[in-house]
Amino acid sequence: MSFLKDEKGQGAAEYILLFGGVIVIAIAALLIYQAYFQNTDLNSAEDIETVRNTMGVPG
Repeated sequence: MSFLKDEKGQGAAEYILLFGGVIVIAIAALLIYQAYFQNTDLNSAEDIETVRNTMGVPG
């Protein structure tokens, strides 16, 4: 019955699950923002101005 008390592999399994979850979230984020990443004419100044106008922050 000593094999029931052996928990040496538990930490490795938890890390695998954790990294698997992070990978799934990263892939989901890439799929959501795919159009933004494919756009070649990114303009950060315009994006910042749009966010400021949306939030009502004076520029």
